[in-house]
Amino acid sequence: MEKREQWGSRAGFILAAAGSAIGLGNIWRFPYIVYDNGGGAFLIPYFFALLTAGIPILLLEFGIGRLGNGSAPLSLSRLSRKFEWLGWWQVMICFVITTYYVAVVAWAVSYFFYSFNLSWGEDTGSFLFGTYLGVPGDVVTASGWNLGGIKLQVLLPLIAVWAGVYFILYRGVRKGIEKISKLFMPVLFVLMILFVIRAITLPGAAVGLNHLLTPNFGEILPAFLGGTNPEWFSVWMAAYGQIFFSLSVAFAIMITYSSYMDKKQDVNNSGFIMAFSNSGFEFLAAIGVFAAIGFMAVTTGSDVKDVAKAGVGLAFVVFPQIINTFPMLNGFFGALFFLSLVIAGFTSLISIIEVLIAAVMDKFRLSRKGAVNAVVGVCAVVSILYTTGAGVVLLDIVDHFINNFGIVISGLLELVLVGWFFKVSRIREENNLVSDFRVGAWWNVMIMGVTPLMLLIMTYQNFALELTTAYEDYPFHALLTFGWIMVALTLVIAVTLAYVFKWRTDINQEVSRT
Repeated sequence: MEKREQWGSRAGFILAAAGSAIGLGNIWRFPYIVYDNGGGAFLIPYFFALLTAGIPILLLEFGIGRLGNGSAPLSLSRLSRKFEWLGWWQVMICFVITTYYVAVVAWAVSYFFYSFNLSWGEDTGSFLFGTYLGVPGDVVTASGWNLGGIKLQVLLPLIAVWAGVYFILYRGVRKGIEKISKLFMPVLFVLMILFVIRAITLPGAAVGLNHLLTPNFGEILPAFLGGTNPEWFSVWMAAYGQIFFSLSVAFAIMITYSSYMDKKQDVNNSGFIMAFSNSGFEFLAAIGVFAAIGFMAVTTGSDVKDVAKAGVGLAFVVFPQIINTFPMLNGFFGALFFLSLVIAGFTSLISIIEVLIAAVMDKFRLSRKGAVNAVVGVCAVVSILYTTGAGVVLLDIVDHFINNFGIVISGLLELVLVGWFFKVSRIREENNLVSDFRVGAWWNVMIMGVTPLMLLIMTYQNFALELTTAYEDYPFHALLTFGWIMVALTLVIAVTLAYVFKWRTDINQEVSRT
């Protein structure tokens, strides 16, 4: 097996980790979460969650990767042979995410080119779901699926994205991932700054920003403290959910990336820099998005709440509408926005696939070339499913279940297994030895108590909601097949990889627990 690569510099690692964390959700999810959960007041639970969950888990995974010096399955195996299956489950979660995330990046590539002549027209919703994605009217019925065939306009950019991914990953960690991160991340920040500057100078921008930032403390406080929201606790859980999903924790990315660190590289400082860079980008994106939404609301005579959306609807329906109404340079600023989506999505996609490549290289002693060929080949074939007319519906279901019942539960199990059944202070001390500042015992409390409790509550809420309400009113067979069974299969395959297939790599460097 090839000698394990390392990052060329500390900056390269931080930028690569930030590239993983800063993804599509930072642009199309975070602004709406803030708006819908108390506006400026949401920053209180957000930063509380960042300090009590986000950064502690980030430092934990940095430590696991450094100590284990391998992919997630290998690193966790070196902590304890009983932990290997969890590493493979996180790898399988990355496999599922890869196959649909690449499709969304392909949509952004298409819309980047559509921006120049506003090809989406006036009815942007019909263009997305009809002309571009070709979603059949009866895509999923009580009796089955109508896939609607492969859409060439989606398949071609998908192939282009896979070609770019293959080229970067084939070149390796230092010459591929690190180099592209050093180029793309500064470009992404510049693009977003340019977009924000344009957005806040639009007429009506202040209306959107007022809706976003005006604090409503009644939303986040219990009644005995003057709160007005009977479901105030859900706002705090939303903050934990946002931090959890936006930092790329609990699905093996940060374990994998940190395994390429120089053993003398600062850990704690790097973790804080990366976490706050991610949050800074989220706030920057939120300002730009809601300034543009305010402009849209004023221009069309609508209310902000009627324009504000999250997810695919914001990026590919609402924003094209906003771009249509720009007073000048519509195509240019549309291209800026969608190029930002492409870069954010592409750097995140690379990090997700690297988890798979590292695991396959370690387990089966494959060269990087062999692992890249195998992983990219399999993922690319499966991803074609999302280029069909039913792709966006399949994506919606799979994404919902893999996030709520894959990532959240794997994160909970990671904290319980490593926090309770391994001397977690060992990880903290190892991190402190090479860091500019030390992390105290509060970190142990977060890892062993506070954060697992929050994830346990999130898991309970997710199950309670799922078992009482059909997600988006999809038929039971669709939720069963591409939801529950899909998640269960990832776990079954993970256990099989852990206990049936033997390591071809030396894993006898098991980390001491004392």
